[in-house]
Amino acid sequence: MSLLRRRKVHEKETARVAADDYDEKKPETWKPEKPEKPEKQSKWSCVDSCCWFIGCICVVWWGLLFSYNMMPSSFPQYVTEAITGPMPDPPGVKLKKEGLQAKHPVVFVPGIVTGGLELWEGHSCADGLFRKRLWGGTFGEVYKRPLCWVEHMSLDNESGLDPPGVRVRSVTGLVAADYFAPGYFVWAVLIANLARIGYEEKTMYMASYDWRLAFQNTEVRDQTLSRIKSNIELMVATNGGNKAVIIPHSMGVLYFLHFMKWVEAPPPMGGGGGPDWCAKHIKAVMNIGGPLLGVPKAVSGLFSAEARDIAVARAIAPGVLDKDLFRIQTLQHIMRMTRTWDSTMSMIPKGGETIWGGLDWSPEQGYSPNKRKQINNDTDSKSVITEDGNIGSKQKHVHYGRMISFGKDVAKADSSEILRIDFRDAVKGNNIVNNTCRDVWTEYHDIGISGIKAVAEYKAYTAGDILDMLQYVAPKMMERGSAHFSYGIADNLDDPKYEHYKYWSNPLETRLPNAPDMEVFSMYGIGIPTERAYVYKQVPVADCYIPFQINTSAAEELDDGCLKDGVFTVDGDETVPVLSAGFMSAKGWRGKTRFNPSGSKTYVREYDHAPPATLLEGRGTQSGAHVDIMGNFALIEDVMRVAAGAKGEELGGDRVYSDIFKWSEKIDLPL
Repeated sequence: MSLLRRRKVHEKETARVAADDYDEKKPETWKPEKPEKPEKQSKWSCVDSCCWFIGCICVVWWGLLFSYNMMPSSFPQYVTEAITGPMPDPPGVKLKKEGLQAKHPVVFVPGIVTGGLELWEGHSCADGLFRKRLWGGTFGEVYKRPLCWVEHMSLDNESGLDPPGVRVRSVTGLVAADYFAPGYFVWAVLIANLARIGYEEKTMYMASYDWRLAFQNTEVRDQTLSRIKSNIELMVATNGGNKAVIIPHSMGVLYFLHFMKWVEAPPPMGGGGGPDWCAKHIKAVMNIGGPLLGVPKAVSGLFSAEARDIAVARAIAPGVLDKDLFRIQTLQHIMRMTRTWDSTMSMIPKGGETIWGGLDWSPEQGYSPNKRKQINNDTDSKSVITEDGNIGSKQKHVHYGRMISFGKDVAKADSSEILRIDFRDAVKGNNIVNNTCRDVWTEYHDIGISGIKAVAEYKAYTAGDILDMLQYVAPKMMERGSAHFSYGIADNLDDPKYEHYKYWSNPLETRLPNAPDMEVFSMYGIGIPTERAYVYKQVPVADCYIPFQINTSAAEELDDGCLKDGVFTVDGDETVPVLSAGFMSAKGWRGKTRFNPSGSKTYVREYDHAPPATLLEGRGTQSGAHVDIMGNFALIEDVMRVAAGAKGEELGGDRVYSDIFKWSEKIDLPL
């Protein structure tokens, strides 16, 4: 009998059968689990950060704006008073309570740059700008088309008038200079306060003019002086014969001084009003921040297109203002443009070394910026007692008379130690960059490298040297300027040559009108360091560069020194030194002098600078700064009282905090 044997199943087959059985039993919904993958985290990019930051700013800004518009109008004042105490009444409110009313018509004469200018005709690049402001307002066109803006704001380099195909004219009316830019007032606060006591547009007149032009050219081109004369006559006639109160500011002081000579001079050079016109039509001239004897700032502006602020900015960002930034060589274009503005030459310092001092002396000699005290008045930590018992000083003598010094060592050295090589006869070289710099042309490219070197080797410039220096480096500019302005001291005012209009804006070469009842006020701020002299350096020669710069590394070792960032400072309003603003009323016009033969009364009214206590106070109500003083409550009150009929004696006469009378006595000027 045969036996059947079971075949042995292979291990692989057994595994396959088992797997098949398992598949049959496996539920249909089951799926094998997949291994979990780690989730990818999104990365925070720089763009996300920027968008988030901008979004936060926008949200906060709109939130603040919404809150500001929703809050009561009195809330900001409430917060300010909660922090600083009750706010004083504005002068208009205060004087209205006292019963003051409008009486004398008021004429405002704005200064340089504060009046608006608008376009009436231009080139194709200025399409769409008809009667739009090129100067003042938002200055939007500066950013949109800067080179086109420079082209239209510049005057003709030969005539000092309009370039071909361009007409830029001053804005008219009170809006011409009430605000310089949105939120930045000039005359607006004074106008608003005058309105409180009854003034309106028929009793207030803004004598706007194109401040770029030489003063006589405003009459030649626009008949501005004739319009001012007619408006004053009309206002006096329609206000019961009450004479006008004139309120010039800054360069407007010089412009109105020119006007007072023009209006009485016979035609065709003058207005033909006769020798008694001012006596019949003007009650008072209230000069605010007037650069009557010029300002050192004008020298640095014409010499290197700088002032202290620009020099500091240049030091913080070296080369930025000189480079071809966005196709604009900034300072070179500024210099090319401003050197066509003949009005800037009206503010070159007048009187030479007699007024401003020489290499070894100046009227402000001994001035200390520490609380505006003279060093020889106190025995403080910087003073010593000399052998003869007098009070001396450890601080070295400051040579303010050296308006420009090449090097700090030159500024401080004794004059006998300075080797000066006269530049006046130096031969001017040739500069090969003339053709490449036509777009940013300045006359430095005509004097060449040897001429530039000669200017630096003269070392120290007094006010008497400044005119020769500017004549050397910018002969075309000074040729135009010398036809309209003069900077000397008259020997004999009866000389017929002083009948020419070039002398009319220099108080040292002209007389006040024959108006004994007219009062003249010099009103200005003090207590702010104001530019008086500069330390310069020569920069390496390069294409299209301005060869001289203020040396911002020059500074005093002492914190309260007069030298900082390459600039020597004295007391003033940040723009006009006390000496320039106050000397004529303190001495030159005081009493009957050859400059004031009719004896018109003069007053010095100083306003001690006090910065705002908080940001909520804006620009402050006690500021002495050159423009911010237009919002000074004390000054506004003085103006309003005179406009309402008061005389200078009723205001209290002189109000002086500085040493203007002491400095004036040091000036040896025959009167």
